[in-house]
Amino acid sequence: MRRFHFISGLPRSGSTLLAALLRQNPRFHAGMSGPVAGLLGSLLGEMSGRNEFSVFIDDAQRQRVLRGVIENYYADTPAEVVFDTSRAWCARMAVLKTLYPEAKVVACVRHMPWIIDSIERLIRRNALQPSSIFNYTPGGTVYSRADGVAGGEGMVGYAYNALKEAFFGEDSANLMLLQYETLSSDPGQALAAVYEFIGETPIRHDFTHIDYDATAFDRKAGTPGLHTVRPEVGAIERETILPPDVFRRFENDAFWRDPALNKRRVRIV
Repeated sequence: MRRFHFISGLPRSGSTLLAALLRQNPRFHAGMSGPVAGLLGSLLGEMSGRNEFSVFIDDAQRQRVLRGVIENYYADTPAEVVFDTSRAWCARMAVLKTLYPEAKVVACVRHMPWIIDSIERLIRRNALQPSSIFNYTPGGTVYSRADGVAGGEGMVGYAYNALKEAFFGEDSANLMLLQYETLSSDPGQALAAVYEFIGETPIRHDFTHIDYDATAFDRKAGTPGLHTVRPEVGAIERETILPPDVFRRFENDAFWRDPALNKRRVRIV
């Protein structure tokens, strides 16, 4: 039977790179963020009390419907192991545990100022194309853009809050945090940890010839390069383009770096 696992975590933190590496395994399927988590969220709402016909739906039926969405979405995928990617999965840990008790969630994380820096670089690189990240609105400043993505419903803020919910929640035994800094500097160690976490036999991966193309999607989103994966894994040292006060604003947000906060002993690689 096909097994499901999930990739989640923070944006600009290596989830697409992780998917590109995992799909080198012929038994695996993985890709960039897709529609499955959104479909589940919509169905949960439609099967709730706001629908007058919800009296005809019990929890067993809800489970079958939700599993049916995931399994039918991937019905044409021949892979034995499927990784679905969405930042929303960290906010759906209880749902995933109910549907697939053995499923694991790998959450990609990164030092927060560099996430903001990475988004700002994308925006400046595509100065003539307003981005879907900001509802295609031109203008603004680095300060307003940082405020926008860091807000509770923003690209970074929502994912960050969902990550904290998963990390500190009672279902964290199925969660592993994979740091971008580890994935980019030591991909062998990172993938070995992922294989061990999901209980699969590792294969040899090629870290110098990585193939992943989401050019059409990124162009439509007005953000070329959003899911670009370099052909070779490697850490790149650079200076930040953020003003010092913006960088400092996010410098202490990496809660996973404080062992005292990891009371549930979530694995961090």
